Amino acid sequence: MTALTLSTAGAATLRADALVVGVAKGPKGPVVAAGAEAVDKAYDGKLAAVLDAVGASGTESEITKLPAPAGLKVPVVLAVGLGSVPEKDESFDEEVLRRAAGAAARALHGFKKAAFALPLDDASAVTAVAEGALLGAYAFTAYQGGETKTAKNADKNGGPKLPLGEIALLGAKPRDKEHKAAAERATVVATEVNIARDLVNTPPNDLTPEAFAAVASATAKENGIKVQILDEKALIKGGYGGIMGVGKGSDNPPRLVKLSYTHPKAEKTLAFVGKGITYDSGGISLKPAGHNETMKCDMAGAAAVFASVVSAAKLGLQVNVTGWLALAENMPSGTATKPGDVLRMYSGKTVEVLNTDAEGRLVLGDALTRASEENPDAIVDVATLTGAMMVALGNRTFAIMSNDDAFRTSVHEIAEEVGESSWPMPLPAELRKSIDSPTADIANMGERMGGGLVAGIFLKEFVGEGITWAHLDIAGPAFHEGAPYGYTPKGGTGSAVRTLVRLAERTATGDLG
Repeated sequence: MTALTLSTAGAATLRADALVVGVAKGPKGPVVAAGAEAVDKAYDGKLAAVLDAVGASGTESEITKLPAPAGLKVPVVLAVGLGSVPEKDESFDEEVLRRAAGAAARALHGFKKAAFALPLDDASAVTAVAEGALLGAYAFTAYQGGETKTAKNADKNGGPKLPLGEIALLGAKPRDKEHKAAAERATVVATEVNIARDLVNTPPNDLTPEAFAAVASATAKENGIKVQILDEKALIKGGYGGIMGVGKGSDNPPRLVKLSYTHPKAEKTLAFVGKGITYDSGGISLKPAGHNETMKCDMAGAAAVFASVVSAAKLGLQVNVTGWLALAENMPSGTATKPGDVLRMYSGKTVEVLNTDAEGRLVLGDALTRASEENPDAIVDVATLTGAMMVALGNRTFAIMSNDDAFRTSVHEIAEEVGESSWPMPLPAELRKSIDSPTADIANMGERMGGGLVAGIFLKEFVGEGITWAHLDIAGPAFHEGAPYGYTPKGGTGSAVRTLVRLAERTATGDLG
């Protein structure tokens, strides 16, 4: 993990390998943002003119590298775009700062230390810049470069560039309680988001359900979180027909992991439930060619839940948080569940399996019922559940469904606040009939049109009566296949972690609308 420090040193005196400044888009060209006054002075007050001359405009996350003048103790100045100059008496939006810091940190892979002289008007800005920089500095290199990745110049020896080693936030005061707390929170959250990314990016031959459970158990115990793991024998004995039905086609048996963080003064309890399909072939309903290569990401919901519970523990939040990781590998074999089979779920409800590639809702159904038995104040499940939701909302926005409109609104507002694009979606009553089965209590497939909503309606059937529940379908943003942008890397993104953590914080303080 990249190191983060707060520094009161001046931009002109701090020694580093690069110095990051902000540049905004003004009506007559680029405008140097607050925090870079000393840097501008080193350019004889002509930094904006120099940037303009080399084509910089100040558009969001634009990167421009310049050789540093003699007055600075760094070799490189990196200007990152912040978008339009804010209106009078307004500050830059936190998400703009987060993305800018992330873009800058990405551009500095291979550097040992960089100083960030971006606008820091308050503690919220400190959080945004710190979080963005730490998320942008992420790189998954565990399987690249062999021994060369530990070399001083790994990229020159055929290995990957190492992430930026150290970030110094200039203008953030290490003795200011708010600034210090902001940096500490950003470090915890970014660390756990990056761990979730690591899990998503890990090849499925190494991250089996058993391996995932072992990682979760070891980390939880290190952070005072209680762990319970149900193996295949316990799942069969307990009647977890959904999880076993999905996992029985694989040589790697399923697991259900319970992580329990408790606070002695907590008055509320949240349950987070994560879909953890460590590889999804589609089962007997095999996915077509071209749809298999990224299916290691089908456990991103469980990764988000795991990271969120650990974050709550590290932050010492005054709320109880229980995480449920429903882990299975969905494979075709002679023992796999077949289309037409009927599974008896943990709730006792029977499900006719019409499509074995609609497996996420089966493992979640069992986990939701089990989570409901403890009667939490709210349950939130997170899943890469449906391609239909990607059709509806694209690759960067996750859907929010709920049995409580006010709670759905609150989760949406929280997601937008932390910079995770989301959209509230309905659970139309008329779609419920489409999952009726002539053979069982319910079918795992319904109408094709509105398929993402049908999946949500299916899950609702397994939530305990009277329990507030929300479903996050993160199929789009959980795994990014395009070029990196802002603080978002290629591959696993850690989607929903920041939303769940902020939800836990709001619940702890009683500030949940």
